[in-house]
Amino acid sequence: MMVARVFCILVLLLVGSHVAVALVPGDAVRVVDGDTLIWHGQRLRLFGIDAPESGQSCDVNGKSWACGAWSARKLAQAVADGPVTCAARDIDRHGRTVAICHAGQTDLAQAQVMAGAAVAYARYSSRYLAEEARAKAARHGIWAGRMVMPEAHRAASRAPEPGQAGRCRIKGNIGATGRIYHQPGQRDYTATRIDPAAGEVWFCTSAEAEAAGFRAARR
Repeated sequence: MMVARVFCILVLLLVGSHVAVALVPGDAVRVVDGDTLIWHGQRLRLFGIDAPESGQSCDVNGKSWACGAWSARKLAQAVADGPVTCAARDIDRHGRTVAICHAGQTDLAQAQVMAGAAVAYARYSSRYLAEEARAKAARHGIWAGRMVMPEAHRAASRAPEPGQAGRCRIKGNIGATGRIYHQPGQRDYTATRIDPAAGEVWFCTSAEAEAAGFRAARR
């Protein structure tokens, strides 16, 4: 988790609520991932965007790239240019405040999309679709290669597959290139299906997979 020391103002403007303003000089804004902050103990999700999960990888020219960690660093860099102000727009189903946040004059969500560090969350807002189109055309950030969309990545990480061994999530696959194990966040993880009848296995750790003769997927 990344921390920036800044002056912060949080403005809650939820429908039906009172307006609350708090100023805490030197308070810490912590970056959780490319679209989430923690301020004064409260988790804030940036409105209108979706960023790769912190442990998610992307593929660039056939090589795995930790795009989730990179996205978080981009947000931390922008936050450091504070002061940070946030205006709440909603509360999501997880109880998090969804807010439009600025560092100085910079719209943090807009900056993330323009850098290719997040996608426009079109299911909830069209606010940053134009910025996404420009970043995609310029092949900035995540658009330089291949990426499982963050929402699909989260769904794949949550949803158990038939035959999955408990909560173990590493997929031991047997294919034309041999015995390969895939971890959540890798490019081919979602598309890989495990067939126990063919000798394919779910593992809880990479050490278990390697002890069984599987090698790590390159991407």
